[in-house]
Amino acid sequence: MDLHGPKGIDVENWFIECYRRYKGHPMKILLGLYRGNYNKFLLAVFFFLIKHCPVWVLPIITANIINDVTSGAADTFRNIVIQAIIMVALIALNIPTNYMYTRYKSLATRYAETGLRKALVRKLQQLSISYHKETQSGRLQSKIMRDVEAVETLSTQMFLSILNIALNIAIALAVTVTKSMVVFVFFLLTTPIAAFTMVFFRNIMKRRNSEFRHEMEETSARVMEMVELIPVTRAHALEDEEVEKMSGQLFTVAEKGYKLDVIQSLFGSVGWAIFQVFQVICLAFTGYLAVRGSVKPGDITLYQSYFATIVAQVSSLMSLIPTIAKGIESVNSIGEVLLEDDVEHNEGKPELKDVYGEFDFKNVKFGYNNSEKPVLTNLNLHVDKGETIALVGESGAGKSTILNLVIGFNFPSEGTVSIDGNDISKIDLRSYRRHLAVVPQTSILFSGTIRDNITYGIDNVNENTLNEVIKAANLTDLIESLPDGIDTLVGEHGGKLSGGQRQRISIARALIRNPKVIVLDEATSALDSISERLIQEALNNLTRNRTTFIVAHRLSTIRDADKIAVIGDGHCIEYGTFEELMALKGEFYKMKSIQS
Repeated sequence: MDLHGPKGIDVENWFIECYRRYKGHPMKILLGLYRGNYNKFLLAVFFFLIKHCPVWVLPIITANIINDVTSGAADTFRNIVIQAIIMVALIALNIPTNYMYTRYKSLATRYAETGLRKALVRKLQQLSISYHKETQSGRLQSKIMRDVEAVETLSTQMFLSILNIALNIAIALAVTVTKSMVVFVFFLLTTPIAAFTMVFFRNIMKRRNSEFRHEMEETSARVMEMVELIPVTRAHALEDEEVEKMSGQLFTVAEKGYKLDVIQSLFGSVGWAIFQVFQVICLAFTGYLAVRGSVKPGDITLYQSYFATIVAQVSSLMSLIPTIAKGIESVNSIGEVLLEDDVEHNEGKPELKDVYGEFDFKNVKFGYNNSEKPVLTNLNLHVDKGETIALVGESGAGKSTILNLVIGFNFPSEGTVSIDGNDISKIDLRSYRRHLAVVPQTSILFSGTIRDNITYGIDNVNENTLNEVIKAANLTDLIESLPDGIDTLVGEHGGKLSGGQRQRISIARALIRNPKVIVLDEATSALDSISERLIQEALNNLTRNRTTFIVAHRLSTIRDADKIAVIGDGHCIEYGTFEELMALKGEFYKMKSIQS
């Protein structure tokens, strides 16, 4: 499948541009998604016309044969044979042309489906960390999977199913008008009724689909949370409470789905009943015309077949409205992500060729969007190259916020944070982060092997280097004890390993990058003393001769830090070595005394 964008434009970027250009016009967006693939749709239409010929020709041949038989003409048998051969030939053509039709239709629709998912994945990688913290991952998953699938279905319905409907109706009416203007006028009288029915239900369907989509996204997010919380739920015997909580959400979804089903059912049944009545009337009307001699007896079958075709096609069009409404809603839903402006902009900014690790915080102020009070105010810090600085203070003092500023996840609302004299908000952060390693409080592992998790993002790792990293991270004994060694699968989120083992793998992942700057966010919290000792030794190997920022609640673990910054009231209230701060007998001394 060709997934290259139109005119050489990258597919994902083109799709994002398409949404931005045609914002508020979902059908224009849908057309734009297929730019460069219209030829495939035209070929699909061409082969559709050929493969569908038997449906249009059979009523004509049936009527001709009946008319020949009833007329008693001498060449009746010859005409029957000729028309039967024509019909068989058209039926035989259906097999190869159906294959070609499906091939080109699928190439075009799968192009958009894959391109949209890639565009969403790329945009998710560009969106800020703040956006991801405020958006439930289940909602984003629903957009990538469910909404893109709905858009692909909409494409098929709009470009092919509706075309099919239009062709069937047009050909049926064209043949009818050549046969009998009276019957043609009768057929046209059914159209206003169909149009009235569609308009009546359109707005209701749109509202119901929107409500149902939002509930499905909410449910998807809650199910993910529930699955992740199962160990906590089980540990506290809260299974019944969790089931009851989820039941409420599931019943809400069921209620929305029920209302949607009722409307769809009513919509379909009313339309079906109306057109069935008209089909009976058509049979009686054409029968009356045949008795009067206005039409031939065989033409009753032709008109009845074509009227049934029109009825079926209009009914199909009516039944497509919910699908189209759902697809348009999904087009808009995907646009919510693709048009989000809360992104990290790196293009066009200067890249750092190398990083030494000297940091300056000058009069830094920062506050989160959902908080009136700033987290940091007038923060000033200087960190020399290769220096280890520990950040301590009460929960909520702003320690993790400082780390986010160091990583570049957030930028100061006032003041500057600079790396080697470069304002961190004005550089290409990707070039800076290549020299950065982060060891979070909660180890983040994926469902691969230990090797995959350690070498994540690093290609062609030398085995000697890998072994040195494993030794420095105190993982040698663990790996040797496993049957598959370093190629042992860790399970989902590293579930087959202990917390200390997962943390040491995170440290190994940081070590193998050979970073110049390291960020440790409570890397030894909530671990037993043996695991803490092993990790502390690994951390000492990791931080040697590297600029390091440490957040720690256990003050005993930061005794060897070059400097300790006590954060309180949004700024640095004490700063110095462990011994200097203990001698000062201020806030740090009080905190250490409480833990002793």
